Amino acid sequence: MSALRGKRARGNRARDEEGEERLDGRALRSVRSRERILDALTELIGEGNLQPTGERVAARAGYGLRTVYRHFDDMEGLYRELQTRLESTLRPPNPEPLLEGSVGDRIADAVARRVALFERASPFLRSGASLRWRSTFLAESQAKMVRDLRQDLLRCLPEAARASAHRREAIELMTSFEAWDRLRTDQKLGRDRAQRVVEQTLRDLLGVGDGARRGSGRGR
Repeated sequence: MSALRGKRARGNRARDEEGEERLDGRALRSVRSRERILDALTELIGEGNLQPTGERVAARAGYGLRTVYRHFDDMEGLYRELQTRLESTLRPPNPEPLLEGSVGDRIADAVARRVALFERASPFLRSGASLRWRSTFLAESQAKMVRDLRQDLLRCLPEAARASAHRREAIELMTSFEAWDRLRTDQKLGRDRAQRVVEQTLRDLLGVGDGARRGSGRGR
């Protein structure tokens, strides 16, 4: 009798393990499918398709539209997952911001770090700008980015916080992605020249002479 019970127990364990393997296999396939869909969305935006539809994402991923919406409730959910991915992959591995030294050096460092981020993220930021009007999540993400960039700038350049109100607004505008995109896209400036324009404008707004910048070269 005990031998029979042992045989049954072994059989139950085997079935349990087989069931767990099937569940693990399904979970792994689900993860891979989600990643493949996110890869498709990332590729489309990176190629300049700023408003990819669910159908285009599905076609690029090699799935049917129903499969996309089985893994993501809607495009809003897909944008949310993409944002999480971008936050961990797009920010360049730059050193900590320069918080000491001359104003000129700190301006150069702050602008260089911001330019590195904008250059890497530009297709996705343009896409977000074109879709914010119909996406609460993207609108909230934009507002958060504006707040974060403002705090970063004032931390690196406390002189900006002490400037007059209209100068602070001009400084924030000049260091925004929208201004950078205008310089690069509409005014067709190369990266280096556009970066020099932003640096010079900040020096002018803060009353810093060219000689105040020693040219540390960080972030270049």
